[in-house]
Amino acid sequence: MRTIVGRTDHVVVVGAGLAGLAAALHLAGRGRAVTVVERHPWPGGRTGRLDVDGYRIDTGPTVITMPEIIDETLAAVGKTRAGRLELLPVDPAYRAVFADGSALDVHSDPDEMAAAVERFAGPAQAAGYRRLREWLQQLYRTEFDGFIGANFDSPLSLLTPQLARLAALGGFRKWDRVIERYISDPRLRRVFTFQSLYAGVAPKDALAVYAVIAYMDTIAGVVFPRGGVRALPDALAGAAAEAGVRFCYGQTVTALERSGDRVSAVRTDHSERIGCDAVVLTTELPQTYALLGRTPRRILPLRASPSAVVAHIGCPAVAPETAHHTILFGEAWNQTFTDIIRDGRVMRDPSLLVTRPTAGDPSLAPAGRDLLYVLAPAPNLDRGTVDWDGDGRAYVDRMIDDVTKRLLPGLREDATVLGVVTPADWARQGMAGGSPFALAHTFAQTGPFRPANMVRGIGNAVLAGSSTVPGVGVPTALISGRLAADRITGAVPSTVRPDTKAQLP
Repeated sequence: MRTIVGRTDHVVVVGAGLAGLAAALHLAGRGRAVTVVERHPWPGGRTGRLDVDGYRIDTGPTVITMPEIIDETLAAVGKTRAGRLELLPVDPAYRAVFADGSALDVHSDPDEMAAAVERFAGPAQAAGYRRLREWLQQLYRTEFDGFIGANFDSPLSLLTPQLARLAALGGFRKWDRVIERYISDPRLRRVFTFQSLYAGVAPKDALAVYAVIAYMDTIAGVVFPRGGVRALPDALAGAAAEAGVRFCYGQTVTALERSGDRVSAVRTDHSERIGCDAVVLTTELPQTYALLGRTPRRILPLRASPSAVVAHIGCPAVAPETAHHTILFGEAWNQTFTDIIRDGRVMRDPSLLVTRPTAGDPSLAPAGRDLLYVLAPAPNLDRGTVDWDGDGRAYVDRMIDDVTKRLLPGLREDATVLGVVTPADWARQGMAGGSPFALAHTFAQTGPFRPANMVRGIGNAVLAGSSTVPGVGVPTALISGRLAADRITGAVPSTVRPDTKAQLP
C-alpha cells in the first residue's frame, strides 16, 4: 500500500464531516498533531442540522447502521460511547408499505423476521429469507476486510483470494438476479434491493456486491442516536477535542500552499495560514480538485448518483405505532429507476421514505408534535431538466398528499413545512450533480476504479469522504477516514470483525 513519504507530524483535515472526524481521531490516536478546519459553526458535514420553532432537524442521513464502526472510531483515541453517545435500536428497522395496501415490518432478528415473512408471503418465502440471510452474511464476511475496509493502489490490488470467493458467491452478478434465487415474491424482493438507490444504480444494473448494504440494515440492524443524528458528529468531535485535536470552525479553506509536490499550508477565508506536513481533504470532489489544481484523467466521465427532494414537516402527534422508518413503495417500482436515472424526470408513481425521528426521541419536536423527514428520489442535475427553484414547492405538496393518502390521514390538514431541500439546493452546497449521494457505484466507479484517495503528483494530500473509497453511507464515511489515516501513518489493522456486533443498551 502506498503511503505518504516524509514527515507527517502535523496533519490538517479539511472538513469536519464523518470522514474528516474519523480521520482526525485515527491520526490523533497514532500520535499526530491534528487541526480540523470546518466551514460551518458545528461538525457534521452532510450530517447537517436545522433548528426551527422548537424542532431539531437532521438534514442529512437518517439511517445509521454498523455501530461497531463508530466504536472503532472512538476507540482510536481510547474513548467509548459511554456518557457521550446513546444509540437506540430501531425495531422494526423499516416498515415497508406496498401499493396494494400490504405491509411488512423488517426485523434484524432472524426468527422474528422469518415469522413476519411467513405471515406476509408464506412458508416458502420464509425459508428463502433464511437462505438469503445466510448468503448476505457470507457476502459481508468476504467483502469487509478485502474490499470495504481496504485501500487500493491499482486494479491489481483486487487480485486476492477474496476476489475468487466473492465471484463464487455471485458478487459480480446483478443484484436483483441474485435476490431472485432466494425469494420470488416481488414485494419482498424490493425490501432487499431498494438499497441500490443509495448506490445510485437500479437493482437490475447494480452488482450484487452492493447487496452488502441490505445486510447492514436488514440483518445488522438500524440504530438512532438520542438527540438526533447530529449527536454522532458531536460525540466524535468531542472525543477528538479531548484527544488534543484543534478545531477551527466557521472557516473555509480557500487555498493550499505548495512547496514542490507537497502541500505546506492551508489558507482560510479568515486570513489564517495553517502550516502542515500532510493534508486530508474531505471537501466535495470538484472543490477538492480545484484546491489541488489537479484533476486526474479518466477514460469515462464521473457519474453522479440520483438526487433527492427532502421535506421536513412538523405535525400534530401521529399514532404511536407509526414506525421510525416507513418506505412507501409505488406500484411501478421498476419504472422509478427508469424515470429518475434514464429519463431524468420525477417519478410518475412515487416511492417515498418517511422517517419519524420523534419515534426514537420525542424531544426533537415541541410537546404534542411530531417531526417527519420525507424523501423522494429525484434525478440529479446532470440528467434532469426540472426547474426545482420554480417547481420544487409544488412537488413537495404532492409528496405530502401521497403521505396523507397512504400513511397518515389528516396530515395535510395541519402540516407545517419547516424546510425543503431540492437537487438545486444540494448543488448550491457544492455537491456534484446536485446529489447528496455523491458518485454512483457503477462498476467503473467501484473499488480501485473509484476516484482514489491519493492524487498522483501531490506527495502529501489524501482524500476522504463519499466520493472516494469505499463510497457512500455513514459506515463507509467513517471507514474512509480510517483509510485516509492509513495512507499517512501506514495501515493499522481494523478492530471491526465481520462476525461481531456492537453492544447496545
